[in-house]
Amino acid sequence: MLPFTLTILGSSSATPTSNRNPTAQLLSHGEKLFLIDCGEGTQVALRRMHIHFQRIRHIFISHLHGDHFYGLIGLISSMHLLGRTKPLHIYGPPVLKQILDLQLEASLTTLIYPLEFHPTQADGPEVLFEDDHITVSSFPMLHRIPTTGFLFREKPYERRLRKDMLNELNIPVHLIPLLRRGDDYTAPDGTVYPNESITIESPSPKSYAFCSDTAYFEDIIPVVKGSTLLYHETTFMNDRIANATDKFHSTTGQAATIARKAGVKRLLIGHYSARYDDLQSLLDEARAVFPLTELAEDGSVFEIL
Repeated sequence: MLPFTLTILGSSSATPTSNRNPTAQLLSHGEKLFLIDCGEGTQVALRRMHIHFQRIRHIFISHLHGDHFYGLIGLISSMHLLGRTKPLHIYGPPVLKQILDLQLEASLTTLIYPLEFHPTQADGPEVLFEDDHITVSSFPMLHRIPTTGFLFREKPYERRLRKDMLNELNIPVHLIPLLRRGDDYTAPDGTVYPNESITIESPSPKSYAFCSDTAYFEDIIPVVKGSTLLYHETTFMNDRIANATDKFHSTTGQAATIARKAGVKRLLIGHYSARYDDLQSLLDEARAVFPLTELAEDGSVFEIL
């Protein structure tokens, strides 16, 4: 089972505060690092936490409000100045490529590494990345401009062999991959051993759903249903529901209601308005609806179990 962790690099909303950067998160799955959004101050946060950002190969940008991507050109430039050679894949709204191209052109910068841009769409779900272990998909949010959420879902693990049965039956090595995939074993004497008698079921695949800026939007429930960890923006407390509606953001109660209706295991709230110095009240309101709620705070790390 590969390690699966989330590091919060920024948890503020439109403006940073003295102790909170705008939105940015680093998701680690095995040896892979995925950056989700890249608000102002992201690379400073990465340095502060001693994370080698040259290891990041994939960056996902949810939408083009500045608090979600204003740190991107700085990070791209630092990777260039530090001698990066490996490709960098960026997934985001189509216009983002024009913005990056203009910024690089204006500074007369020709990157010394390949930058591969993958345009996203905000009108339907799509698979953005896939390898042997994980799939990354996007899905629409309900915000003032085109915005996507991201779902990181592990692929099912192969079954694990029981070493005692492997030795007892003297199973040939070349059959082991088939047994891991669920095949039964037929011994030389014709005896059939059901797969469940010689293997052990692997842990269930885990998933992380990132729901960036959005109004209350029940259309996402089938997408994030059963997620191991759900991040849902919580810009306002419940007494400011009118503000949330007007700005296409969510309140504590709305985020927690989505988590409850989607049957997720844990909820992480963030994207706090700068008006809130003490976050405990936001946590209390969310927990009143969905008890397994935690705060996304800058520097915090969560294991996705």
